[in-house]
Amino acid sequence: MITSVLVANRGEIACRVVRTCRELGIRTVAVHSDADANALHARVADTAVRLPGSAPADTYLRGDLIVKAALAAGADAVHPGYGFLSENAGFARAVRDAGLVWIGPSPEAIEAMASKTRAKELLGIEPLREVTEADLPVLVKAAAGGGGRGMRVVRHLADLDAELAAARAEAASAFGDGEVFVEPYVEGGRHVEVQVLADTHGTVWALGTRDCSLQRRHQKVIEEAPAPGLPAALDAEVHALAVRAARAVGYAGAGTVEFLVAGDRAHFLEMNTRLQVEHPVTEAVFGVDLVAEQIRVAEGHALAHDPPHARGHAVEARLYAEDPARDWAPQTGRLHRLAVPDAVRLDTGYADGDDIGVHYDPMLAKVVAHAPTRAEAIRRLAAALDRAVIHGPVTNRDLLVRSLRHPEFTAARMDTGFYDRHLPGLAEPAPDPHAPLAAALADAHGRSRFGGWRNVPSQPQTKRYLMAGEEHEARYRHGRQGLEAEGVRVVHADAHLVILDVDGVERRFEVSRYGDRVYVNTTALTALPRFLDPTAQHAPGSLLAPMPGTVVRIADGLTAGTPVKAGEPLLWLEAMKMQHKITAPATGTLTSLPVSAGQQVEPGMLLAVVQEA
Repeated sequence: MITSVLVANRGEIACRVVRTCRELGIRTVAVHSDADANALHARVADTAVRLPGSAPADTYLRGDLIVKAALAAGADAVHPGYGFLSENAGFARAVRDAGLVWIGPSPEAIEAMASKTRAKELLGIEPLREVTEADLPVLVKAAAGGGGRGMRVVRHLADLDAELAAARAEAASAFGDGEVFVEPYVEGGRHVEVQVLADTHGTVWALGTRDCSLQRRHQKVIEEAPAPGLPAALDAEVHALAVRAARAVGYAGAGTVEFLVAGDRAHFLEMNTRLQVEHPVTEAVFGVDLVAEQIRVAEGHALAHDPPHARGHAVEARLYAEDPARDWAPQTGRLHRLAVPDAVRLDTGYADGDDIGVHYDPMLAKVVAHAPTRAEAIRRLAAALDRAVIHGPVTNRDLLVRSLRHPEFTAARMDTGFYDRHLPGLAEPAPDPHAPLAAALADAHGRSRFGGWRNVPSQPQTKRYLMAGEEHEARYRHGRQGLEAEGVRVVHADAHLVILDVDGVERRFEVSRYGDRVYVNTTALTALPRFLDPTAQHAPGSLLAPMPGTVVRIADGLTAGTPVKAGEPLLWLEAMKMQHKITAPATGTLTSLPVSAGQQVEPGMLLAVVQEA
C-alpha cells in the first residue's frame, strides 16, 4: 500500500496530484527549483525538497536528484505528472531500481510509445526520410515530450534546415532529447484523442474521446469531451485503435492515443504514456478520478471489467499569462488576484500574490465546465471566464471567451487551423471606454479627506491612463452634489465601486488598484504620472524586450549599419521554454544593437533600433 508520494513536477499538475493524495490519506512530497521556492505546489505538499537551480535542465529534468529527494523524504512512490520526466523510461527505471513504486506504465512501454518515431514504427507507420517539394507542407516534430515544443510547420523547402535546427534546440531544452522527425502536415484536420486506462491484469478501458482542435503553436487551448460530431464508425475505429495500441505494449496506467481526423479518416499521431493536461474533461464526463485510478493500478488493484458510463459534456479552457495579440508573447509578474465562479472547476498552480516567472510554461490555470449538453457546458464556461477576476499580467481570457462563443466552435465545425483563420478578430483588444473615468472617480474618492465630496464646485480635474497601448484622459469635477463628469451621471463612487448612469442604464464598475496598475471590471489600466519622465523616451524604431529572457541568437552578419527589411528576423529570445523572433518593424538601417548572444534581458530593455528608410 502506498503511503507517501513524491510528485516529480511543479505547478498545476503537482497541486492536482497532491489534492487527490490528500483525499486518499497519502502523504505528499514536493520538489522545487530555486525559482519555485515559494510556489503553491511546494506550499501545499506535506514536505518539500529543494532542487538547486532554476532552469529545467538543472532541476525538474534531473532524475538522479529527484530519486535522491524521494528517498531522503521517505516517499515510497513517485508520480511524474505530465511533461518533464513523465515519459522518460530511464527515470522510470531509476525510480524502480531505487525500490520505489512508479505510478505510470512500465519503462518498456514508455520506450515503445513515448518516442513518436518508435511508436509509429510499432504500428507500421514510417516517418518521412527525405522531403521534396511534393511533400510540402510538412511538420517537424520532437520525438519526445509534448506541449507543442519542438514543432514547426514548414511550407517552403528552403526553410527546412533552419526549422530542423530550431526544433532540435527547443526539444533538447524542454525534454533533454533533441531527436526530431518529419511527417506530412494535414491541413484542416481535427485533433481527436482517446483516453485509455489499463491495469496489470489485462483490462483496458477506453474512456471516450476528446477534441483538442483549438491550438496555438501546436499547444492545446480549449479541449472537450466527448469529441462532437464523429461518425459512429470513426468513433468505434479510434476506440479500437487506442485499445490495440495499449495492448501492444502491455500498457498499465493512464495514457492517451492521439489522432488527426480529416473527413472520415483517422491518422495516428502518437501515444502519450502519461496523464494529459486535459484529463479533467474525461473525469467530469465519466465520474472518475484518473489520478486515484493511477495510484490504484500502481498498487496492483484490478479495474472493473467494464468502464463507467459517460454522462453529459465537459469543456476545458487553458488560461495562459500571454498576449495573443502580440504573437502569444508570454507575460510575467505578480498575479494579484485569480478567482472564478464556483459553478466551474479550477485547477491551478498559483494563488493570489504569487509571481509568474520566466523559466516555465505560462499556463496559470485550467477552467472546466460540465453540463448535460455541449451547448450548456460551453455557455457555462464562457460565462465563468467572463466573470472571472484576474488581476496581474496580460492573459488570454478574452480570447478564450470569444473562442467559446464563436459560431464555428459552437457549431462544432472547428479544426486545427481555427486560430490561423480567426486570431485577429479574437485577439483584438476591447477595453471598456468608461474604464478610465471609473478609475479616476474611484481615485478621486480615495484621495479626498472628506469622503470624496466638497461643498464648493472645483475646477475640472484630469487623470491620464494607458489602456490597450493608448493614452486616455478622464475628466471630472467635484460638484455641489458630489463627483460629476460629462456624458454620464455619477450614481455612486467610492474607492472600490463606481456606478454610472450611461444613457439611462446603470453600469457597475468594480475597481482594484495595485500601485500604478488599475483594474476596472475586466479592463486593465496603467495610471500615468502628470509629467512624463524624459529618460523613458526611446528613439523611433526602437525594439524593446517584450518579456524577460535570454538572447539565444542574433541574425548572421547583423551589426550597426546593416540594411534590414520589414519582418526580417533580427534576433531570437528564449523565454518560458519557447523561442521568440524579434523582427524589423520597417525596411531601413539597423542603427543600434546593444545586446549580444547569451545576454539576459528584462521587459522594456532596448534590443535594437531600426531607422526607417
